[in-house]
Amino acid sequence: MARTRLRVLSTLDTAKTQYYHFKAIIITGMGLFTDAYDLFSITIVIRMIGRVYYSDHHNGQNKYKTPPVVESALVAVSLIGMVIGQLVFGRLGDLKGRRWVYGLALLLMIFGSLGCGFSICIRRACVLLSLGFFRFLLGLGIGGDYPLSSTIMSEFANKKTRGSFIAAVFSMQGFGILASATVTIVVCSIFRRAASSDNHTPGRPPATADFAWRLILMLGSIPAALTYYWRMLMPETARYTALVEQNVMQAANDMEKVMDISLAQIVEENLPPRSNYALFSKEFFRRHGSDLFACTFNCNSFNWFLVDIVFYSSNLFQSHIYRIKLKDKQNLDVYQEAIDTAKLQAIIAVCSTIPGYFFSVYFIDRVGRVKIQMMGFFFMALAFFAIGINYDSFWTKERNKYVFLVLYCVAFFFTNFGPNTTTFIVPAELFPARFRSTCNGISGAAGKIGAIIGSVGFLWASHGKNEDREGFPVGIGMTPSLCILGGVCIVGVVITTFFTKETMGRSLEDNETEPLEIEEINDL
Repeated sequence: MARTRLRVLSTLDTAKTQYYHFKAIIITGMGLFTDAYDLFSITIVIRMIGRVYYSDHHNGQNKYKTPPVVESALVAVSLIGMVIGQLVFGRLGDLKGRRWVYGLALLLMIFGSLGCGFSICIRRACVLLSLGFFRFLLGLGIGGDYPLSSTIMSEFANKKTRGSFIAAVFSMQGFGILASATVTIVVCSIFRRAASSDNHTPGRPPATADFAWRLILMLGSIPAALTYYWRMLMPETARYTALVEQNVMQAANDMEKVMDISLAQIVEENLPPRSNYALFSKEFFRRHGSDLFACTFNCNSFNWFLVDIVFYSSNLFQSHIYRIKLKDKQNLDVYQEAIDTAKLQAIIAVCSTIPGYFFSVYFIDRVGRVKIQMMGFFFMALAFFAIGINYDSFWTKERNKYVFLVLYCVAFFFTNFGPNTTTFIVPAELFPARFRSTCNGISGAAGKIGAIIGSVGFLWASHGKNEDREGFPVGIGMTPSLCILGGVCIVGVVITTFFTKETMGRSLEDNETEPLEIEEINDL
């Protein structure tokens, strides 16, 4: 017996693009904005912390350098929080509803960002422990935001442009990167000008530097705080209300309030029966086991795992890469070093990262998720191999630095016009409404495990014997590290080719039914 689609959901699938879609993109994108802001600002903040709190710990080349263990812990603790947040909040999103849990995740992000800036006490150990604690809270909020943002946008969007809308939400990461660089430049310029009359040893920070890094972190909470009010005004998604809560009339009323849709157009007379199998039941695995396995161990989440190894490692050993540009860092004061690094971040964001997101928004519903993901992994591999081969003997030369940065920008462009965006989209399209947020969270958590490997593992591994190790022990060096990243991308191409399912143009309600039922519905 074929199931008939609910009229309210069919109307959503065919609805024209409206003002509310764009409003939802901004509201749901703030979590991704905060994620990118934190990721790119913390690398600079860690260097500033080294200047402020470790002036007595190192001599010579590594003077004022945050110890590797501390740096790794500050990076990893927020990622661990994100893994937990994606699993917990993803499940709560299916049990309690998207809207309520979504607000809680945003509150955690706001308080986590503010807490990072306050970082109780003035003693080094106390400051670092409290900073780590609040970064964990921030990670919990960001992790909870990931599955809910993509799920909410997918459930509000129409079938034709759903991929573009979800990609637009994810593109807020690019603006978070640019905002991080801009805020760092502005804050450090103001503090540097104020401290210009002070007499202090070059490289040794003025007392105000301890306040500057806190301010940079705290300012990241402002966009999230500004959107909290509008996030709480968002109605529950019609798909959750109709399919999970079984309240079709409420779903119709909610849609009439926020979209240009007539209630008479979407009111329902009869409610189709709902399958009652439980999460991780035998029936669940029979229907969706292959998709969950694909998204967790084989296809999309493994691809998410792979791309996060590349994306986070590229970001977090960027100081290694920026060394080509920042050759005289020992003679720079704390503010000038932060400004120079932020300028390079801004250049990469404007020239490669943000354009990559824009290309994804434009092409995702024209070319398809699978082709874009394959292409992105392939060109990322070429870029990393080109950078990695002869890195020490060729790319570290002053005359080659601009070509090097171009190749690095190419890698970032195809990361975002490729798997970094598609792995965010696909899990939000594969599963039934009552399991969508949970399975999305499982997929994203696997990706963030890859991020921990990339950010911490490659941070330690990328320092070679004859390089400026900045306090790190001898690792395999930049050439092997970059070539390994290229190999990871090749694995991503293979996994995508053979295991990733195309979801372009497919209704989310196809996931509520058996394959035979889908064929019958499409014939109605």
